[in-house]
Amino acid sequence: MRQWLAKIFSVKLSYGQKVFLLATVPLVLAMLTVGLLVLRESRDMADREIAGLEAQLIAAKKAELKNYLSIARTAFGPIYGNALPDDAAAKRRVLQILAAMTYGTEGFFFVYDYNGKNLVSPRQTWLIEKNWAGLRDTAGTPVVDELIRLARQGVGYHTYVWPKPSSGQPATMVSYVIGLQDWRWAIGTGIFIDDVLASVAAARADTEARVQRTFRNIAFITLASVLAVFLSGLFLNLRERRLAEDKLKALTQRVFDTQEEERGRVARELHDSISQILVGVRYTFELARRRQATGDARASDSLSAGIEHLNGAIQEVRRISRDLRPGVLDDLGLGPALKSMAEEFGTRTGIKVNYETNPFRNRLDQDSKIALFRIAQEALTNIERHSGATEVNMLVRGTKTGAILRVQDNGRGMNAGKAESPGLGLRNMAERMERLDGTLRILSTKTGMMIEAQVPLSHMLPPASKTPAPKNPAPKTKASV
Repeated sequence: MRQWLAKIFSVKLSYGQKVFLLATVPLVLAMLTVGLLVLRESRDMADREIAGLEAQLIAAKKAELKNYLSIARTAFGPIYGNALPDDAAAKRRVLQILAAMTYGTEGFFFVYDYNGKNLVSPRQTWLIEKNWAGLRDTAGTPVVDELIRLARQGVGYHTYVWPKPSSGQPATMVSYVIGLQDWRWAIGTGIFIDDVLASVAAARADTEARVQRTFRNIAFITLASVLAVFLSGLFLNLRERRLAEDKLKALTQRVFDTQEEERGRVARELHDSISQILVGVRYTFELARRRQATGDARASDSLSAGIEHLNGAIQEVRRISRDLRPGVLDDLGLGPALKSMAEEFGTRTGIKVNYETNPFRNRLDQDSKIALFRIAQEALTNIERHSGATEVNMLVRGTKTGAILRVQDNGRGMNAGKAESPGLGLRNMAERMERLDGTLRILSTKTGMMIEAQVPLSHMLPPASKTPAPKNPAPKTKASV
């Protein structure tokens, strides 16, 4: 059993299977519980009703027996009332009257003396003149002794199994007996209740069939509900999978677009700056060579100009490399990297940049630093291309809930149509924050635009002072984000 349960719990379920089980198992358990309760209550109610029906039918039979015995007593009452205890003639006349009083196909009167001897049994004459004290039926119930005991008390009913006179087959019989105390006789009659028991059995079978039908209906409803849940889950799963595939395709396309945009930007940078600078260097060196060949004293000036252009190319390569992956971000942290980018942006575009930060008690992890740096870079790029702003305020600082980056300009903002359908850059910002479980706010008005990115506290590393010092510490540098 334990191994079987271990195998069940060791099975790895998919997310859809877990959701299906979570939806169906409580439903099945609830419907099963309801079904069992209905089944139990229905059977209890049926048992009570059938028991009541049986009691009513048997009570009617007993009343019928009492009427029969009243008729018999009326017939022999005058004789018994006027006779003495030892009046043999009166006793013979009463026995003759009772022997002649039969009714229906099975009804008759019987007489036993208090010693157990049968005196009258018109339909089963083999019982007459024999002592049946101690007789028991097939179920072990005392018969004659119990009838005599009830007669000694006066009257009473007794139920036992007795062979039917018409067929000889045993059947349940209810007898009503009275006692003639002067003659020490037990006089009674009986009626077979197999018809009552058959009616009760039929009622019980009908009730059981109705209960089973109700339980089957509940099972059918449960199965239909489970099937409906399964089909709904299948439909939702297929729909979600289709949506996920569409989103994946769109994301893949955005990745390709981003790659192509980055490649185009790098290609434009190389063509517009590095390529032109290198071409100028080549022409300058060729001019220096020609001047040197003709002995022109200006050859050295051409070499100096070429070297200066070559230094410019080196600086341009460094700038492109810094845009792709700034080394200061890894060496000094997010704060210096953003400050350097803001200063370079202001120098290159002529837009005034006000940069503000505060020391971080906790340090950001690598993913958060890269995400905030790229968001700031994309924000400055959008400001340069689209805003027409003359001033930018950039803020980065730590808070009680994490770290926050805010870039705000005084440009023309973003129109409503574009705000509802943001471009690739804004979608990239949102996706970066979504991967970090952060938040991105974009507020655009006619007087400017504000982008605010917030990283949760879970991406903050412990303070540097709480980490154990290494055995061979490196030279100290100014700590930042």
